[in-house]
Amino acid sequence: MNRRLAQGFDGDVERRPRAAVEAVVALGANLGDRAETMAAAIKDLARVPLVDAVRVSEPIESVALKPEGPDASAPAYLNAVAILTTRLAPSVLLGYLHSIEQRHGRVRSAARSAHEGGWEDRTLDLDLITYDDVVSDDPRLLLPHPRAAERDFVLGPWLAVDPDAVLPGVGRVDEALRRLRAEGR
Repeated sequence: MNRRLAQGFDGDVERRPRAAVEAVVALGANLGDRAETMAAAIKDLARVPLVDAVRVSEPIESVALKPEGPDASAPAYLNAVAILTTRLAPSVLLGYLHSIEQRHGRVRSAARSAHEGGWEDRTLDLDLITYDDVVSDDPRLLLPHPRAAERDFVLGPWLAVDPDAVLPGVGRVDEALRRLRAEGR
C-alpha cells in the first residue's frame, strides 16, 4: 500500500505508519433507490484502502432541509452514520468520499466548503463529520463538520453506533442531541 495515502497531500513525509483513528461519516440520499445506493456506498467505504473497519447505524428517514427550513414537499432523505477505523489522512479520506459520491451519480452544483449549505437533492451525500479529535478551519477540510451539532439526522444515528460519542468543540453527542431537541430543531 502506498504510504502517501496515510500522509495526506500537504503533510511532511512521515517515517512511521499512521495510527488508526475513528472517522465519522454521515450518509444521506433523497433521489433514486435510496436504500440500494446507501448499501452500495457502505460497501464502497469498506473497500477504501487503509479503512480497517466500518460500523453503520440503521438508516432513518428525515425531511429535506432547505434554506427556509424543513421542506416536506421535497423528496425525503434516508440518513445513516458510519464510523470508519482508518489510517488514511483526513484529506485523502475526504477525496475518497467525494469519489464514492460521484460513482453513485452525485452532481455538485458548485464547489463550496462545509460552511456553505448545499440544498440540492442528491443521489448520495457523504459528509466527513469528525476525524479523531482533529480540528481544522481549512475551507477544503473543515473539521468537525460545522453544522453537525444542528442535525438530528446525524446525531441520532451516530449515538446508535457509539453511545459515548463526543463531537470536538461541542461535547457529548447525547447532550448535544438533547439540547437540539429541546430547542425544537
